[in-house]
Amino acid sequence: MTVSWRRRALTSGLAALPFAAIARAGSEAAPVPTFGRVERLTRFPSRYVDARTIDVWLPADYQPKVRASRRFATVYMHDGQMLFDERTTWNHQSWHVDSAATDIMHSGAVHDFIVVGIWNNGALRHSEYFPAKFLPFLPVEARRPFVEDSLHGRPRSDEYLRFIVDELVPAIDARYATDPRRERRFLAGSSMGGLISLYGMCEYPAVFGGAACLSTHWIGTFARNAEFPAAAIAYLSNALPEPDSVRLWMDRGSTDLDALYDDSQLAVSRLLTSRGFAAPNFAARVFEGAGHTEGDWSRRVGLALRFLLATEADLPSR
Repeated sequence: MTVSWRRRALTSGLAALPFAAIARAGSEAAPVPTFGRVERLTRFPSRYVDARTIDVWLPADYQPKVRASRRFATVYMHDGQMLFDERTTWNHQSWHVDSAATDIMHSGAVHDFIVVGIWNNGALRHSEYFPAKFLPFLPVEARRPFVEDSLHGRPRSDEYLRFIVDELVPAIDARYATDPRRERRFLAGSSMGGLISLYGMCEYPAVFGGAACLSTHWIGTFARNAEFPAAAIAYLSNALPEPDSVRLWMDRGSTDLDALYDDSQLAVSRLLTSRGFAAPNFAARVFEGAGHTEGDWSRRVGLALRFLLATEADLPSR
């Protein structure tokens, strides 16, 4: 298996901090999407986490709330600085979410929606995105160094989710013409962003109607292991929402880091199907030849968003 420069940077304990800092420092310019527009909320304040930038993508035909004749579903996406414009990202790649969103909305197959891009916090990204309630299921010999080194002393994911649920969601609903029903509100992300999206759906099923988890980083570290996937499964065994109340998309590629997710995604998928998760509300996909980059995710984010926001099989209210 080819090991990319991305993985080499992340597997070095010394490299992880500068890598994360670059992810923030390289993204200061406001993105200019090809379709629609982005409104930036600078240094959005929080009682739970550090203030951060929020980039809100609006379709070209979006009207301000005071004049709007329709309401929009909302997709809250992690690593928000990587979503819209490769000219403003640290690695000159982006998800091109604006293009994917515009294409599927023009198809008429999905509910109209906006995207709320939540910037990550650089050095604390792992701490904010790793599900805190996985930790009790880790063996102590794996848990202690992971918390100290990767989570910078403690997990911050529960605080990060409280920031989204208690502060960001109410602010977005107050400012924009959103449909505030939980079945019109979703989480989405890749890698660690896939973990926190799934965790947020499980912790707040009354707030979020589903999640898209691309290249989910089940292995926690950057080497194949059994302990971290087992901890995820132990948590999920007791925390999954009712299968007919949410939409859940899981996927992975087959190269680079994604090749290390094969056994763990299969094990999680087996748990989910044993608990009643099934089409059309659940999908687990493998994309052969895909790796672990924004370019890879850009080529399938439209499929994930179409799955979450499809109009043909509306979910019942919880």
